[in-house]
Amino acid sequence: MDSWVIWNLTGGVNGGVHVTDVTNASRTMLMNLHTMSWDPKICASIGVPMSVLPEIRSSAEVYGEATGDLAGLPVASALGDQQAALFGQTCYEVGEAKSTYGTGTFLLMNTGHEPVNSYNGLLTTVGYRIGDQDPVFALEGSIAVTGSLVQWMRDQMGMINSAAEIETLASSVEDNGGAYFVPAFSGLFAPYWRSDARGVIAGLTRYVTKAHLARAVLEATAWQTKEIVDAMHKDSDVDLTSLKVDGGMTANNLLMQTISDVLDAPVVRPMVAETTCLGAAYAAGLAVGFWSDTDELRANWKRAAEWTPQMDAAVRDREYNSWLKAVQRTMGWLEEES
Repeated sequence: MDSWVIWNLTGGVNGGVHVTDVTNASRTMLMNLHTMSWDPKICASIGVPMSVLPEIRSSAEVYGEATGDLAGLPVASALGDQQAALFGQTCYEVGEAKSTYGTGTFLLMNTGHEPVNSYNGLLTTVGYRIGDQDPVFALEGSIAVTGSLVQWMRDQMGMINSAAEIETLASSVEDNGGAYFVPAFSGLFAPYWRSDARGVIAGLTRYVTKAHLARAVLEATAWQTKEIVDAMHKDSDVDLTSLKVDGGMTANNLLMQTISDVLDAPVVRPMVAETTCLGAAYAAGLAVGFWSDTDELRANWKRAAEWTPQMDAAVRDREYNSWLKAVQRTMGWLEEES
């Protein structure tokens, strides 16, 4: 899509520029992460002729000038969706991470200038590349069901009338009452990748109310985030320094505090919520000299709120252990059909 847009902006059939950037190229499975170029063996095995592929460029440079109504304007940045959010959240140091909480969740952590192979169910991807500087890599974990679980509580279960109500309901109790909700509605994504799993609510007793279930719903997003962060630490041996968050669920203050508690790390919400657009703008600004370096971008980025961990370590370990037991109960629900 990025290549198509850039090509049309710069003239299309009348001299349009056929390029893509390293982050989008890395998502095709055709690019070699070590050489930053299309891999002839992979292209041949999949059957993609290299002559049709765009030139791979950096994420922040002037690719060409626009034509038509935008004539003369430089076309100067391209980034994949999640990588743009990483860049927009100014995660420029190793260990800095961003998480986008929407229907599902995507968490990326900066791992520096060398690609880190994942043996714990994550993706290795290019985070961004500025001009002719060395590329910056990231590990990525994806969660299938986060915000959509709140929607399920509202639309299918009728326990709340609006998504915002879940925070009020969950805040009316002090804990989850021993209940854990693992929303493996379409299987488990990172770090398990189990398509045979299905959702479970574990630990139910007569004591549990819909308020406890509401709290378990929010905690499910927090525990799934911790599983991703733990997998990142196992792969990279890099400690998470902070988690910068964006997306619709960040309006839920109880959820943000819970995520900080289970990660034992600060959670920061930015002033500008549209971090994907912001990242693309930052990259373009660097390319044309509007900003001189990433230090200026850090100065431009502003925090709106921050949560710091308040949970006792013993409580965190006990609750996490219960969560992991609940996750095990989801697996093997579907049996392979002959």
